Amino acid sequence: MGATLFADVRVIDGTGARPFAADVLVEGNRIARVARHKKRLDRRIATVIDGGGRTLMPGLTDAHAHLSFLNAPTLEALTAMTVERQVLETAKNARLLLDHGFTSMFSGASVRPRIDVAIRDAINAGDIPGPRLLACTKQMTVTGGFGDLGQGEREIGEHGYAIVLNGPGEFRLACRKAARDGVDTFKIVPSAFAMGSRALVAEDTVMSDAEVAAVCEVARQRNRHVAAHARSADAVKICVRNGVDVIYHATLADEEAKDLLEAEKDRVFVAPAMGLQYARLHEAEKYGVRFEGIARRRVEAELEIVSAVMRDLHRRGVRVLPGGDYGFQVTPHGRNALDLQFFVELYGFTPLEAIRAATQHGGELMSHAGELGVVREGALADLLLVDGDPSKDIRILQDRNRFDAIMKDGVFHKAPPVAASLRVAAE
Repeated sequence: MGATLFADVRVIDGTGARPFAADVLVEGNRIARVARHKKRLDRRIATVIDGGGRTLMPGLTDAHAHLSFLNAPTLEALTAMTVERQVLETAKNARLLLDHGFTSMFSGASVRPRIDVAIRDAINAGDIPGPRLLACTKQMTVTGGFGDLGQGEREIGEHGYAIVLNGPGEFRLACRKAARDGVDTFKIVPSAFAMGSRALVAEDTVMSDAEVAAVCEVARQRNRHVAAHARSADAVKICVRNGVDVIYHATLADEEAKDLLEAEKDRVFVAPAMGLQYARLHEAEKYGVRFEGIARRRVEAELEIVSAVMRDLHRRGVRVLPGGDYGFQVTPHGRNALDLQFFVELYGFTPLEAIRAATQHGGELMSHAGELGVVREGALADLLLVDGDPSKDIRILQDRNRFDAIMKDGVFHKAPPVAASLRVAAE
């Protein structure tokens, strides 16, 4: 890889700081120099990309990715196609998300046991284009929990999108097998919808403290991450106490749960993952889906509750990250950056704070704190050249056509227009 100079760009560095004018030099897969303001770098040392005042920023991270979810209409339909076809379609999604500026993805569950691992390894080997990927297990639930699709005598078993386990021993064994298979993350489901509750939004806590502890024990032994679908307050508390790294939803987090999250804010991450719920309210009809009655009122209430919780967690300094369950019929892959709009419109973030959540904090989630998701000397060169200023209009990041260049690990996935790039010969 040669050297590339992004000249005359407006830098959003991912830290939440105000944008600044600069030249940015990439050598190999790292950012070598960031020259601010009028300190222009020598144009003879690299291939020059004329930024023309456009925005240069870090690549985006999705904290709750489901690359192997293939825009299915129902949970049951997630495993409707053959394994072989599912792998091919997942590879297409990996490229699509990179096309949309997502250079990193933290998987929130694979639909089959080793698909994430295969896709991750193929991306890392350069066999297929795609984001940096932390591979996940199928989601691990309990009998009667969210993801257990068995109905009466009909048991879906291994053909379902979740694996059903009971007791610390079964969870411990499943995690050991998953670690052997090469996953990066164990996904568990400590909470489930409370069918008998009269409340509009209610969740039972269905995994025991001992079961969550068993998963986290193996994660510590094998240096893996743990992510949890935890909507109930008690589920959030169990997860934080036992060392779960990523809390998805945290819908009904009470004051005690929020206090625990705040106390662990330098370790834990939260992703509200409201893309699916938002789409059910505002976009379902576009996909031929009707969503009304009590189901609609429940989602309206949930969005209001989650928004209040996320505003409070953000105020407390908890790292709240985008990632919204994209990969269903009403939330097709490629819409993922819509989450950043929610952060601004629903959770009280400024555009720069929302970008920080998807960049600097995303890099921390990906275990590359300080070197991924930031524009600084020595950082990894995952960069977007954006036509426009997302610090003023966050919606720009939803339009893949606004990305004039996409660089991952120092290599262009999408090269800039020919007119913007020229080789400056040495004098």
